[in-house]
Order: sequence, then C-alpha cells, then structure tokens
Amino acid sequence: MNWISDWALPKISGLFKRDVPENLWHKCPACEQMIFRRDLDAALHVCPHCGHHMRISATRRLECTLDAGFSRIELPKAPADPLRFRDQRRYTDRLKEAQAKSAMDDAVAVAHGTIEGQRAVVAAMEFAFMGGSMGAGVGEAIVTAAKLAVLQDAPLIVFTASGGARMQEGAISLMQMPRTVIATRLVKEAGLPFIVVMCDPTTGGVTASFAMLGDITIAEPGAVIGFAGARVIEETIREKLPEGFQKAEYLLQHGMVDMVVPRGELRATLIRILGLLRKPRPVDEPEVQAAAAAEAADPA
Repeated sequence: MNWISDWALPKISGLFKRDVPENLWHKCPACEQMIFRRDLDAALHVCPHCGHHMRISATRRLECTLDAGFSRIELPKAPADPLRFRDQRRYTDRLKEAQAKSAMDDAVAVAHGTIEGQRAVVAAMEFAFMGGSMGAGVGEAIVTAAKLAVLQDAPLIVFTASGGARMQEGAISLMQMPRTVIATRLVKEAGLPFIVVMCDPTTGGVTASFAMLGDITIAEPGAVIGFAGARVIEETIREKLPEGFQKAEYLLQHGMVDMVVPRGELRATLIRILGLLRKPRPVDEPEVQAAAAAEAADPA
C-alpha cells in the first residue's frame, strides 16, 4: 500500500478543491476560439474573434430589443396533435420535450412594450423549438401579434428563425402561410410599420409567407435565408451555386433585403427606423394648436 498516493494526496487535494461551474467556456462554431461565457453573454452571443452570430433564444431577443418592463402575452392554444401524427416518435411526445427544453408552448414568443419609449409589439421565433417550424400554434401567434399591434396602434416587429412548415401537422401547417400573410395585411392596412428581422436560419414556408413581406427587411450577418436548401437547388438545376448563395450579404447585394445589421447595432437601428416611420408631432405645432382651438370652440 502506497500511503502517499492513497491517503496523503487525496487529503491535500481536498484542502484546495474548488467548485468550478460547468459551461464556463464556449467554443465558437465558426473560428473554434474559446470564449468566456460571461463575455459571450455580454456580446449577445456574437463571437468577439470572428463576428460569427450564434443563435439566441426568443426570450433573449425580447429582452435585448424591448425596454425593461415589457409584457409577454399568453397566446391562444392550438390543437396539440390534430392529425395524431407519429413517425419514429409520437408528435405529442416531441411537443412535450420541446416545451420542457425551451419553457415555451410553441415556437413563437410575443410581447408588447416600448423601444426607447416608442410602443411596439414584438414576436420572436424560437429555433430550438422543433427547428422553429411553423404549425397552427405559430400561425395563431403571428395573427394574434398582428391584431394586438392594430389594437395598440403600434408597429409590429418579427424576428424569424425557422426551418419551415411543421411536417407533423401536414396541410394544417401549410395553411398558416396564407393566414400569416393576411395578418401582415391587417397591420399594413392600419397604416402601421411591419418590420422583419431575419435571423439564422429563415427558410421554407416562413420565408415564402410573412418573412418577405416586411415594409423594411433586416437580416443578421451570415444568416441563411431562402426557401429550399442549397443542396436541393443544386440537384434540381444541376449547376453549382454562387459563393455565399442564400447568405444575408448575398441577398443584400441582390436586393432581397434592405440592410444587414450586426446584432449589437440592431436595437439602435430599430429605434432610428421607428423614429422615422412613427415620428410624433410636437403638441406646439400650429396645425395641432388650431385643431385643438377649433374643437374647444365647437365641441360638436
């Protein structure tokens, strides 16, 4: 028996043992540099070494976009499993797992509040919830967000991150495309701005419906945006696609998006856009004073 290794060393190690938190470091998937977790959170999950924009949760989107004190709304419940679908697992089991993992009922979170004092309704998609797929619940959320924006006379801002329609709901998921398009029309007919921020990835039925209908379309750097996947397109047309095809920068060059904005500048950009589109008229303007005086003189 070696008393030094069996008895003495464990005792000495116990004197200097410290609790080290898990996940203290994160490796960037693009440049593979190690990033201190606290620094990564402060940078809104943008790599400080290469600028790669990592995916963030819908809740974090709301927190870094809206002013403090915003309110999330409870969304209408959609049928849990309208087709009683089952592949390798039951659809209901997949839903329960996604709900437990993301602490969300479906792949969209909706909140209302202010952005630098300007009212806004914000919907953010959660890619971690079954790939941000669009089923009846997501369609209902976008419709509800649009109606709330009209009710509050507020702009609607939607952050998209989706792999497309949810196959477990079949044609029901496809019907959410025209429903969400109609929702955008409600906002526009009310004369309210509809702003879309496309995040990585925005594909499939979401791209083919409301994501491309914004009055102003913004994309995050490096975001993959398109309908079908690049491999499927190459196999269909039997040609090699251009470098960077379906990336946000490529779409900006070809007029598909209005601007590509780094995540750290996104809130300031939204504030500037809302200020231009929804600039309040000062109460001391002559026209406002004249209208107020006329109303006071003739209440009828």
